Amino acid sequence: MKELTIISGKGGTGKTSVTASFAFLAASRVVVDADVDAANLFLTLPHTTLQTESFLGGRLAEIDPGICTECGECLERCQFEAISTDFVVDPIACEGCGVCVHYCPVDAISFEQQTCGERFLSNTANGPMVHARLGIAQENSGMLVSALRQQAREIAKENNIPLIIVDGPPGIGCPVIASITNADALLIVTEPSMSGMHDMERVKRLADQMRVPAFLCINKADLNQEKADLMKAFARENNIKFAGEIPFDRDVTASMNAGKSLVEFSQGPASQAVQNVWQNVTSYVNDTMNRLA
Repeated sequence: MKELTIISGKGGTGKTSVTASFAFLAASRVVVDADVDAANLFLTLPHTTLQTESFLGGRLAEIDPGICTECGECLERCQFEAISTDFVVDPIACEGCGVCVHYCPVDAISFEQQTCGERFLSNTANGPMVHARLGIAQENSGMLVSALRQQAREIAKENNIPLIIVDGPPGIGCPVIASITNADALLIVTEPSMSGMHDMERVKRLADQMRVPAFLCINKADLNQEKADLMKAFARENNIKFAGEIPFDRDVTASMNAGKSLVEFSQGPASQAVQNVWQNVTSYVNDTMNRLA
């Protein structure tokens, strides 16, 4: 079983469009939408939802006024100033560390696990899709990403599916780290701009720290070929395998509006380029993934 994670360093580079096309091209795979704060892969992969369950994240302290003696122990020890002088916990300020619960002498503080969102298991034409929706202003996105990836591994193992494709979140924060830990390869999807170069460099440093091999795909490369060439030079100098570039093509937007992946919707220049990137990536990773191409 191999796991390919597709990341970008920022939003809007076309990462999810590439992932949707890969999910369509793979003969057998589990696909994971790890962008739980703003999941949208399901919009371009026709699917049927099979299971829905609540995601339980961190815990929240709550003081029972009927038991509390107002001794001030919790007020003194809370490092986040989440407890007011009238001994009420501010749910926004509370970090769920549990210090107040541990030191309360009369056990007046409950510490219940919170429902932070929902997890879904869906079926698509080429295999299962694991995705989620994190609640508004909820935390623990990294924990949710890890849970989705673990579920995907279990499904792949049970059904003898050799490939997991993960649509990673933007940026380089906690959910991104959770999406690439122990992955077999990363595909960085970027765009030919100063911000694209900067974010590619950030993601490469993260990949090096996590010891995961990285590949590069430049989307809309023809909009600034000079910058695209600089990116390819950076890739050569920094041990990033170049997987290909995708030209600007209005079929990409049209495919989104149609609710389909690009390669299913079109055989235009961008679609052909994505298929070429897919062939390159699968041939790079190893023999198992090469058989899926």
